[in-house]
Amino acid sequence: MAVDPVFRIAPTSQSYDWGKVGDDSKVAQLSAGAGIPGFTVKQSTPYAELWMGTHTKSPSGVIGSSNTLPQFLAHYPQLIGKSVSTRFDTKDGNLPFLFKVLAIEKALSIQTHPDKETSEQLHATEPDIYKDPNHKPEMALALTPFKALCGFMPLPSIQAYLHAVPEFAALIPPAISQPFLLLTPSSPEADQKKLLRDLFAALMTADADEFQPQLAKLVARYETASVAGGAVAGGALEAVEECVRELVLTLNEQFPGDIGVFCVFVLNYVTMAPGEAIFLGAGEPHAYVSGDIMECMANSDNVIRAGLTPKMRDVPNLVSVLTYAPSAVSKHMVQPTPFAGAHATLCYDPPVPDFTVLQTTLAPGEPEAHRAIAGPSIAIVVEGAGAVEWEGQKSLDLHSGNVIFIGAGTPVNFSARYGTLVVYRAFVEV
Repeated sequence: MAVDPVFRIAPTSQSYDWGKVGDDSKVAQLSAGAGIPGFTVKQSTPYAELWMGTHTKSPSGVIGSSNTLPQFLAHYPQLIGKSVSTRFDTKDGNLPFLFKVLAIEKALSIQTHPDKETSEQLHATEPDIYKDPNHKPEMALALTPFKALCGFMPLPSIQAYLHAVPEFAALIPPAISQPFLLLTPSSPEADQKKLLRDLFAALMTADADEFQPQLAKLVARYETASVAGGAVAGGALEAVEECVRELVLTLNEQFPGDIGVFCVFVLNYVTMAPGEAIFLGAGEPHAYVSGDIMECMANSDNVIRAGLTPKMRDVPNLVSVLTYAPSAVSKHMVQPTPFAGAHATLCYDPPVPDFTVLQTTLAPGEPEAHRAIAGPSIAIVVEGAGAVEWEGQKSLDLHSGNVIFIGAGTPVNFSARYGTLVVYRAFVEV
């Protein structure tokens, strides 16, 4: 049966306590223009996430239809495409990816996401907590200045903090800290991973009677100090230490007496400008701190948490699934490249097959052609107004908040009408 390959969909808005409130939230602003049935912005509500996809927790709707997006795609599997359906589990109209907008006022939890095998095991044994059997690699693209904790920092930096921050060092038993401090870049990789795991496990399982007095001492010292004592490895400037000091105070204000505050001494702290992106694979610890982002991930909602959260913590599983691969934050950065055949579109292609994201930025009156993609796409307008055209004669007007689905094998043309048009498009192509 014939069906138009381009159509509007209605995303869903999620309210969590860490989201930005009311009209200050990018999620609320976009939701207001997205055509979500019955949506109105409530000025006391935190709007944290806008979901675009087929996840069973909150599937998108199809505007003008009574079907959800997965129900619609199940009726018209050609919109997903044969190659993608062969490579991924798309039964019941499920897409391989989930696309989101996040508006972060308060830090998210210290967390990681399990790989496919672990997700299947956790879902089988604890389905009420881990609600699907899929993995969740994810990529975050900054819309505004964005801060995050991202992966284990290089071992020399952790060693420097053990020397410089006595409150942190006090939480690590000497039987662990002493051999950890003796590690060098030439130490066997297995030894580095084991001792990093031992150190992180000791930190995250410290008794509250032990770590809360140390955190109180650290906060009191940082409140009266201009910069943190000591210097990180490599002769880092005092400005770096000042950022760490401010982060400790911010996290403790948001989550008083939480062990997760000490993670600033083991995880990379990154500040990203709009247009920059990071990728986090399975088993990489992270915590988003503040800012607005586009986020794309495999179609999963599995999260293992261990700190900075009022939600359930699963420290044993988090400790067991981490990769313990210390590195500079540059390892996680995704460098965009020009999208083939386009002049105003950047391609963010992470090292997983589940998703890729395009960013198109057009001046008023400027057109942009996107080649046919052999897989499904979801696109959202985050700024400006314009149109999308396909098949030479069909078109949809677009404005901020509009979300569209683009079926497999469909070339499209975007154009800006007034203001700068900014469109993010997530897709999968085998």
